[in-house]
Amino acid sequence: TGEGRPGVAATLRALNGALGRPAALWVKESGARNLRHRDFLAPRAALSAAFPGGQVPADVVAGVTSLGGPGVLAVRGCQETPAGLAVQAGWAVLPCPALRGPPALRPRHLRPLLLADHLAQLLRAQGVGVRLVPALAEEGSREVLRRLRVDWPSGSGGSALPDTVSALKRALGQSPCAAACEQGPGTAALPEDVICKVHLKSFVEQQGLVGYDPNLDVLVVTEGKLRSLAELQQAVLQCTVSNAAALPASCFPDGSCCSIVHVVSCEEEFQQQQLDLLWRILDPGAHTALQKHLVCGPVKVTNPSSPIGADQYFQLRKRQMYKASVMKYGELAQDEAWTEVIDTLTAAAIRFEMLSTAHRSQITLDLEDSSISTKGTKSGAFVMYNCARLATLFDTYQRAVERGERQIWPSLTHIIFSQGEWLLLFNYLLPFPEVLQQAAQLPPPSKGIRITANTEIVCKFLIQLSMDFSSYYNRVHILGEPLPHLFDQMFARLRLLGAVRDMFHSALATLHLPPLSQI
Repeated sequence: TGEGRPGVAATLRALNGALGRPAALWVKESGARNLRHRDFLAPRAALSAAFPGGQVPADVVAGVTSLGGPGVLAVRGCQETPAGLAVQAGWAVLPCPALRGPPALRPRHLRPLLLADHLAQLLRAQGVGVRLVPALAEEGSREVLRRLRVDWPSGSGGSALPDTVSALKRALGQSPCAAACEQGPGTAALPEDVICKVHLKSFVEQQGLVGYDPNLDVLVVTEGKLRSLAELQQAVLQCTVSNAAALPASCFPDGSCCSIVHVVSCEEEFQQQQLDLLWRILDPGAHTALQKHLVCGPVKVTNPSSPIGADQYFQLRKRQMYKASVMKYGELAQDEAWTEVIDTLTAAAIRFEMLSTAHRSQITLDLEDSSISTKGTKSGAFVMYNCARLATLFDTYQRAVERGERQIWPSLTHIIFSQGEWLLLFNYLLPFPEVLQQAAQLPPPSKGIRITANTEIVCKFLIQLSMDFSSYYNRVHILGEPLPHLFDQMFARLRLLGAVRDMFHSALATLHLPPLSQI
């Protein structure tokens, strides 16, 4: 890991130093609800012990706000709250043009959307704030993404959007790269929303930009393209100032700490590069100069009777999950709890299908009705099954404690682990924080605008963990006979597996998948 890469540990050290107290007062927020409002918290009780009346002096708060240094996340806000002193850290904006395509999403649109959703969760876990654009507008898209547990913002873009579009039009009128669109004799009339044309190729050559498609030439600028840019502008403004509506579109600080990563399919890459260049032309700030592109490989669909939509794809996988569960457990009760289980298994199957392959590689979806089961060790259902096994284990133990048949966990004087237990500790528990950090890293490209991320790491980690845990679980009787001489070994195993359970939950949270208590 690079010394200058922002991280949680370095930021915690800097935050504690900024308060000028010897005690470590700050904690990293982990709750999904709280992460929407803060990344770090100095709890009220700790502040009351460190400062008279719990009131932090204004100059100390100012020092927290201007925090910096090697490896320290950029602080985007610090405020007093009932819970304590709350800090929000650096920002990333993830534009995903798949939502600007046709109203009916297809499987190829889901790949960049699921990737952006997963990457957003990974970045948030590392203390980085995330804005996802564009806002979700289509009702049909909203429903299928809800079923896949994608947490995507919805809305119209806010009241400031028309003003931002107007500011971009003014910049367009003053740009030397822009020219009027003239209708030639005998040609069809131009669409009403056409504004002008922009010479992208000459701009790329003048600026010495590399990595762009050589076929980029003249772009016809429309109202829709400017609206897309305006939404991006607003997202970045909200990352860099506390009152975005009060500033014009061009008022971005040159040292913007907001990273912009376009998450696109290979089919949309050309159009997104056009938008990238248009934005550079109209707003030559630090944020537009640092744009990068995370490109997803193609999604090939086999055996389709006709072009299949994302909703049909979800329904097919849901039927398969239901059939596989019936074969394994018998006819299922048609109640709300089992419906939720099947929906979660379906979302897991699709997410792992889309995300367990390196984002730049092609994936192939087999849509044969019998192509998936809960038994496949590479599937999301297999991961969820093993997570549920852990829930069942601890539920069984807890009920035994309540009946007086088992002890509550005592303190352990010594631990004796078998080879399988050491494997879980050294191969999974210890390296897990580094796995999350690696998955969230967005290393700058050596040349050009494309970046490569290790977004498949978490899915692969969970699959391998599930295989090794399943092997261990099938081989070892965790809750052995309640004999005194076996207690230390049993409690050591329970403590280890409790940590494994928490790790499962943390990793699944980056995929917006809730752990199942039963399958």
